[in-house]
Amino acid sequence: MLKFYFNGSPNPTKVALLLEELGLPYEPVPVDTRTGGQFKPDYLAINPNAKVPAIDDDGVQVFDSNAILLYLAEKTGKFLPSNTPAHRAELLSWLMFVATGVGPFFGQAVHFKHFAPEKIDYANNRYQFEAARHLAVLNDRLEGRRYMVGDNYTIVDMDVWGWARMATFVMGDDALTKYPNVKRLVDEVSARPAAAKAIALKDKFTWKAEMDDEARRNMFKHIPGKVA
Repeated sequence: MLKFYFNGSPNPTKVALLLEELGLPYEPVPVDTRTGGQFKPDYLAINPNAKVPAIDDDGVQVFDSNAILLYLAEKTGKFLPSNTPAHRAELLSWLMFVATGVGPFFGQAVHFKHFAPEKIDYANNRYQFEAARHLAVLNDRLEGRRYMVGDNYTIVDMDVWGWARMATFVMGDDALTKYPNVKRLVDEVSARPAAAKAIALKDKFTWKAEMDDEARRNMFKHIPGKVA
């Protein structure tokens, strides 16, 4: 059975969404990054980058959420656009846009807004600007379109949903009101039964809640020693 190494953060949640949409049987394996689960040797053998998520599909190991989405979609032949060169190009382009743009910039925006041990206005402003810019690109793409690629719901929409649904945590309570097309997509995907199951998956397990010294050392390895 496929093993799904996950926690409740955006990248694993979008993979959980695809697994639920596909109806594939899988074993969820929690990886608590606040207690250092990502650094255990067994997990590093699957994901040497020490991040989540990862999967072990009967010996086929895949890490990085975008790679997993593409692997599972191609394996099953589901949640892909029609097989044309133009749609294939769009699929890859927008998957990489999320992988190299939305995810990293949203992640850094969250870090400097909520978790950085010292508040640096330049860094916070920089990543808030980039998070907003990426949302604007997505919003423009969705103008006059129901979905990101082609006429059907695909892994690209799941990819966008994983991060865009967290926009209020990234940028503030009114974040998505400025991007109505993105909000429409997020609301549509969030209403799907598979999305509710994906979000609730984390609630089946116990996670370390405290952002204490141990959690900071495990999550922010660039900070030596204890962080106040």
